[in-house]
Amino acid sequence: MSKPTPQTREAFAHLSTITTRWMDNDIYGHVNNVTYYSYFDTAVNRYLIEAGVLDIHAGAVIGLVIETHCNYFASLGFPKNVEAGIRVAHIGRSSVRYEIGLFEEGQESSAAIGHFVHVYVDRENRRPVAALPDDFLQALRRLQMPS
Repeated sequence: MSKPTPQTREAFAHLSTITTRWMDNDIYGHVNNVTYYSYFDTAVNRYLIEAGVLDIHAGAVIGLVIETHCNYFASLGFPKNVEAGIRVAHIGRSSVRYEIGLFEEGQESSAAIGHFVHVYVDRENRRPVAALPDDFLQALRRLQMPS
């Protein structure tokens, strides 16, 4: 396996801005590592909500994170804007692997690269859906990058 390296914004299909908060910084003066995972979740769910395919309050299908990973290359801190790039690396029957790059505003190289896998389940019984809804698939395909 090759060593992870920073990436550029062009490696991602969609970018959104996340504003850091005072509470994101830790005693060492930078955004705490666990907060990066919150940024991942925020970027993906914001995209799905804005695409009209995720209703966090009443939708029949919800995503549960079953795997997550992050590589860190540079510190982020408050007060700064973070630009989150997202792409979809794999679409399964009921699962999706999202890859996320976090960039300090104005910087070309990512401060972090990570991924997480959502399994989409029925809100009521928490069992994986038989298949992702068509509109959901269309929104996900817009995040796939050419090979």
